[in-house]
Amino acid sequence: MAEMSNYLENALINATLRNTSYTSPTTVYLALYTSDPTDADTGTECSGTGYARQAITFGAPSNGVSTNSAAIEYAQAGNSWGTITHIGIRDALTTGNLLYHPRDQSACNAHNFMCICWKKS
Repeated sequence: MAEMSNYLENALINATLRNTSYTSPTTVYLALYTSDPTDADTGTECSGTGYARQAITFGAPSNGVSTNSAAIEYAQAGNSWGTITHIGIRDALTTGNLLYHPRDQSACNAHNFMCICWKKS
């Protein structure tokens, strides 16, 4: 199960309880982090030569769960991206807003929340 960011929580509360419009992103992106992104989006996203968020698509939800529909592949790192400890789903290729992040990365991996692949040198 993933946590919603403060941004997404506020957008959905406003949309459902205050009749304020929320436009869903047309594409969402998987981001890799070297620290917990937290609900407040304060984590450290990976950086370095070759790093870029990757588009990710999800199937229709069932019982509150949606899974990604294809493996996500990252380019070979041109230099160290740091130790990847967390993931997040964001609404833009660069900058933008954090939407979701797994609250427990070990549980995420154990339950196949998503498959992340990167090329080894």
